[in-house]
Amino acid sequence: MAISQKRSKRKPTGGRYKSAFSKKQYELGSNPTLTKLEKVKRVSRRVIGSNQKTKFLAADMVNVVDPKTKKNKIVKIKQVTDNPANRNYIRRNILTMGCVVETELGKAKITSRPGQVGTLNAVLISK
Repeated sequence: MAISQKRSKRKPTGGRYKSAFSKKQYELGSNPTLTKLEKVKRVSRRVIGSNQKTKFLAADMVNVVDPKTKKNKIVKIKQVTDNPANRNYIRRNILTMGCVVETELGKAKITSRPGQVGTLNAVLISK
């Protein structure tokens, strides 16, 4: 069955709304893209308005910004060390926004949404 982002069929009181319309294509959702720590893999999807959304399925490099020197570097990710979204993502090496990764420069916090944007940006926390 399709994932829908339509209004619930139930009211806050528990009563039912009478549906006057069926599901529409613009109400479709999708499964979450769990970006893994592997060789780079991207997929492009058409979204509303004939726009393109690039999703990262897997990534192993990250754009790291050093806040002290204000310089960017593309470095390799070693492993995921912390993930506030889900503690099981640490063991599975899944990259999400807000997770802390161990890189060649030190620990960095991911600031982009790899499953939505298609890029992987991070800010250096410690060396």
